[in-house]
Amino acid sequence: MGYIKVCQASEVPEGSSLRVEDPAGALAVHNYEGQFYVTQDRCTHDEWSLSEGYLEDGMIECSLHWAKFCVKTGQVKAPPACQALKIYPVRITGDDIEVDVEAGHLT
Repeated sequence: MGYIKVCQASEVPEGSSLRVEDPAGALAVHNYEGQFYVTQDRCTHDEWSLSEGYLEDGMIECSLHWAKFCVKTGQVKAPPACQALKIYPVRITGDDIEVDVEAGHLT
C-alpha cells in the first residue's frame, strides 16, 4: 500500500491535532512547531480520542485522564497510561500529508 494521503497540511494548524480515518483505524495528525507527526488516535489507557486532547511541548495529553505521550516517539510521558502509542512515517507532498500506514510501529 505504501504512503496514502490522509489530509491536507492546511487542515492542521500549528499546535493542533486532527483525527483522520484510515483503513488501519483512526489516526491523529499532530502539527508541533510546523512539523507533522502521526500517531494512533486512541489513548492506550482508556481508548479515548487523543485528537481531542491538548498538544503542548511536543506531547499530546489525553483529555479524559491526562495521560501524556510524545508525538515524535509515541512514548508515555505521564501516567495513567503505561503503553506507548503506535507512530507512523509521514511525508509532505505539496499540501498533502501522507502516511505509510503499513509501517506504523511502537518504539
